[in-house]
Amino acid sequence: MDRAAVFDVDGTLVDTNHLHVVTWWEAFRQAGHDVPMHAVHRAVGLSSGDLVAHLLGDDRDEERDAELSAAHKALYGQYFDRLPALPQAGELLRRLHRNGWTVVLATSASGAELGALRRAIDADDAIAATASAEDVERGKPAPEPVEHALELAGVPASRAVFVGDTVWDMRAGGKAGVRCAGVLCGGIPRADLEEAGAEAVYADPADLLARLDGSPLG
Repeated sequence: MDRAAVFDVDGTLVDTNHLHVVTWWEAFRQAGHDVPMHAVHRAVGLSSGDLVAHLLGDDRDEERDAELSAAHKALYGQYFDRLPALPQAGELLRRLHRNGWTVVLATSASGAELGALRRAIDADDAIAATASAEDVERGKPAPEPVEHALELAGVPASRAVFVGDTVWDMRAGGKAGVRCAGVLCGGIPRADLEEAGAEAVYADPADLLARLDGSPLG
């Protein structure tokens, strides 16, 4: 029976979280909002709309949300040609593919951004499908992105593992009923990932690959 390995992308396979922090911080600053970088970091992994709502609250001018998201997208887009994959990210996906796993990406990225991330990973031969922000009504921590990834893989939750770097990833995976593994390379502490539902935590893709046999993906 098929098995699905579902992966978040930003901060999990590609080293982009701090680029998102800086570009969101600058987008907020340009719009007159003083949002601390540590707060932005904790919100990375949410969809753009949810991130803005989480950081600015319900009393913000919601009509400016799209403007903020567009500013972030333009600032972040400057890095598309040099996004760095995390150590052995592509090798990990290819190993899982060879081992019989259906590899699916579940990410809030779409369009040109998703294309840039896939070029950075450089493992298209191992990736069966991608569940992007455009495919679901609600992003993580809602379970929809993970559930959509499972639909694309044609695999039940009981036969899937979700790997991510944020508490939003772990909560989404938990609500979708899949086993969750965390990675520390997005900058979120181990205790936070475990509390949010990670049953195992690894330093980065290279560490997971080195310890694959004893992992939930073994």
